[in-house]
Amino acid sequence: QVQLVESGGGLVQAGGSLRLSCAASGRTFSKYAMAWFRQAPGKEREFVSGVRRSGTINYTDSVKGRFTSSRDNAENTVYLQMNSLKPEDTAVYYCAAALVWSRDPAEYDYWGQGTQVTVSS
Repeated sequence: QVQLVESGGGLVQAGGSLRLSCAASGRTFSKYAMAWFRQAPGKEREFVSGVRRSGTINYTDSVKGRFTSSRDNAENTVYLQMNSLKPEDTAVYYCAAALVWSRDPAEYDYWGQGTQVTVSS
C-alpha cells in the first residue's frame, strides 16, 4: 500500500511559478514509477510528467521546457516545478504511483487527493 499526499497548488498569474510536492508513505517508494496527471473541468485526466524507477523523466509536449519533475527516494517525495504557467495549465493535479511505468492513468494503482492549480490571465 502507498498513500500519496499532494501539496503546493494555488492561484498564480500567467507567467508565474508553482512547485507541487507529493509525499508518499511506505518503505517501498523507490520500487514505484511516479507520475503527475491533471484534469481540467470537462476533460479527461491527462499525463503531465513522470519519473521512472530508473530516474528517466518524461513530459507531455505541452509542458516541455516549462515543467521539471524530480524525485527524492530518501524523502519519499516527488516534485513538479512548474514555470511559465499558462491559463491552459489550470486543472486539478494528481500524483500517482505504479509498479510499471505508463502514460495511461488506468495503469496507476495509487493516487493522491489532488491539488488545484489555477492560472489567471
